[in-house]
Amino acid sequence: MNIKLEYKTFMITLSKWIVIGVLIGGIVGSITAALLDLNDYLGEVREKDSWLVYFLPLGGLIIGYIYMKYGKKEDNDAAKGNNLIIDAIHDKATVLRRMGPIVYLGTFITVIFGGSTGREAAAIQMGGSISEAVNRFFKSNIFDKNVVLMTGISAGFGAAFGAPITGAVFGMEMTAIGKLKYEAVVPCLIASFVGHYISEEIWSVKHEEFTIQNIPNASISMFLTVIFVSVIFSLLSVLYCQLRHGIQNFSEKVTKKNHMIRAFIGGILIVVLSLIVGSDDYNGRGLEMLEQSFEEEVPPFAFLAKLVFTAVTLGMGFVGGEAIPLFFMGATLGNTLSTFIDLPMSFLAGLGMIAAFAGGANTPIAAFLLSVEMFGDKGMEYFFIACLTSYIFSGHHGLWPSQTIFEPKSRLYNIPKAETIGTVEKKKK
Repeated sequence: MNIKLEYKTFMITLSKWIVIGVLIGGIVGSITAALLDLNDYLGEVREKDSWLVYFLPLGGLIIGYIYMKYGKKEDNDAAKGNNLIIDAIHDKATVLRRMGPIVYLGTFITVIFGGSTGREAAAIQMGGSISEAVNRFFKSNIFDKNVVLMTGISAGFGAAFGAPITGAVFGMEMTAIGKLKYEAVVPCLIASFVGHYISEEIWSVKHEEFTIQNIPNASISMFLTVIFVSVIFSLLSVLYCQLRHGIQNFSEKVTKKNHMIRAFIGGILIVVLSLIVGSDDYNGRGLEMLEQSFEEEVPPFAFLAKLVFTAVTLGMGFVGGEAIPLFFMGATLGNTLSTFIDLPMSFLAGLGMIAAFAGGANTPIAAFLLSVEMFGDKGMEYFFIACLTSYIFSGHHGLWPSQTIFEPKSRLYNIPKAETIGTVEKKKK
């Protein structure tokens, strides 16, 4: 009797996760397809009309007003972005259902006027909003609610990057350092694959392709070299995260958390930086130079320029993703390092792209899977080592201060469990 009951419970639970995974994946996949297409269109418009960057301060005022007027409910603030979703998974907050539409609009405004940002945050936050709506519709209990939120993250990431396996793991890995909630694997996997299929096969979304021309032969010296450059890429991710959080904390303190003033000043700073650099290569997503870094030399300090532009854009209140900017920084730094290190340019660009993301997001498994889905299985041993190295050497820093440290990366760090990235960084200061 007990066996029959357990089997029945298992089948009911499995069926529930399949239905929820398909539902969330289908909705998020379609909405993400619209996001990608419109983002591409707006990016092309901005590239043709570079003067639009002068309206970025006005765009900042609009974004600030939207978040101040509609982005808050009690202690839940949509301006926290991915951090709000992470807090909700840890039962510290509640995801606002209007968070998705708000971040979509904010991302479009940021992109059209030349803020340096990516797109996956909008997809992830829309996934979180859809998941919250599903939770309320099905009246999910506290345990199921967290799994459903992870499912939304997976659907958004898988659809945004055309990487369904990565998306499935990313939804489970991004919320906590040192822990994977395998209970969520079924809905996360289904949602990520459905979202990817809907966006790519139904809505014909085309994702960027990056090709590594040559993979060096395996040797001890080669692995040591990969470890060495991966440490550099990890430090790049730390530098970006620290600067981005520092700008945000300082600007919030000076403006007393007035989002409109912060974003308006941020827009002015980006305009000034664009005039100083004399180029719009670092505005927007920067996909053209990102792709170029795999094929030919790019300006040697492109990675540093993109780091500053993105830290100012997002630190001052504009919205968007940080994965593509990190890809840009890592790939262009790898391109620059190829002039000093005798390794293929495209190989170092790919290595930097993935390692910088692994160090910033603190998701080494998802980053490694992303390298396989993007570049194939050639050289996968190098990318595996690079992801682990960057993850460990980046320390307890990261893109999202709300990430919980379930297990420290190493006992050498002497970090207590259950801390967050944010609290650890504050204690160090």
